[in-house]
Amino acid sequence: MTALHTPNADQPIPLDQPLPHRKTLREWLIPLSERSTARAFVLLAFDYALFFALITATVVLDAVWAKLLCGSVAGFVIGRLFVIGHDACHQSLTPHRELNKVLGRIAFLPSLTPYSLWDTGHNVVHHGYTNLKGVDFVWTPLTAEEFAGLGFMQRLLQRAYRSGWAPGLYYMIEIWWKREFFPNKTHMPTRRPIFFKDSLLVSVFGVLWIAAIAAAAVYTDQSVWISLLMGVLIPFFFWNTMIGFVVYVHHTHVKVSWHDNKAAWTKAAPFVSTTVHLTFPFNIGAMMHHIMEHTAHHVDMSIPLYRLKQAQAKLEDMLPGRIIVQPFSWKWYFETAKNCKLYDFGRECWTDFKGTMTSPVRGNLPPAAQA
Repeated sequence: MTALHTPNADQPIPLDQPLPHRKTLREWLIPLSERSTARAFVLLAFDYALFFALITATVVLDAVWAKLLCGSVAGFVIGRLFVIGHDACHQSLTPHRELNKVLGRIAFLPSLTPYSLWDTGHNVVHHGYTNLKGVDFVWTPLTAEEFAGLGFMQRLLQRAYRSGWAPGLYYMIEIWWKREFFPNKTHMPTRRPIFFKDSLLVSVFGVLWIAAIAAAAVYTDQSVWISLLMGVLIPFFFWNTMIGFVVYVHHTHVKVSWHDNKAAWTKAAPFVSTTVHLTFPFNIGAMMHHIMEHTAHHVDMSIPLYRLKQAQAKLEDMLPGRIIVQPFSWKWYFETAKNCKLYDFGRECWTDFKGTMTSPVRGNLPPAAQA
């Protein structure tokens, strides 16, 4: 039996058997790929209503703590809207391609994410080459040699990024500012008119957002600067922190490997081996539109967000022991941040900033961890 053979569709694949071809894994999930236009509109309308209500509350409420709370929750709702736009960009939100493009752009507005630029960076680069150094640019670890060659300020910034305390700083600088918001030729060599138009679109939304909050502050005789802080900056930075955290934990774990060789990367079945299913108590995963059921998403991007939980369960039933399932705790998160500073591609392990190994060498992991 080889990885290209189709196993019995009803039987889990034992660890001593090769991983089925990705086409086979997708066949398991076909019944879950049905998309609903009506459901998409309901999700988008509900989250936009929440967003506008919370932003309004940052103006009309008197207590600073209440304004701060509403601004922070508004940032979380921006994250929910982003996940809806994420589905639209993957063409998994509705069955209609052009409608998905429109809804995706609408959903991305509060996060100030240019649709076409994110589509290129995420669909083409991240999903096409997940955890392949030199191509995938999201939370790509440096080697000890690369870190040592940085200037003082760059090393300081890398230490902050990898501390566990600054995922928002990382995303806002390294992803949004450099690669999404009017990126220069260094970070986006391809120049397309739609890139500029989408950047302009979110800029107009941002200006209108700022102007509306400022006008409301003047009308209600409040401080414009405090109103902008609570109604614009806090939501936007909370959103950046949320997405920076999410993409970090999706692909950073002591059992997750990175590759700098395409042949080895391909052999490792990266659509399974480079993703983490992070589980949460209190139904927090559902509140995040199931974006943490991430293995299923990487196996088949056509699965809509409202079916990801079922798809993830199916994969974990059919591939016992192969998928990294991590219960979330702050202890685990900060231990991961402590252990996953740099990556040694020769030894296939994570290291600290001095190059000292902090995770098992890939070849010495048990089969379940290597999958």
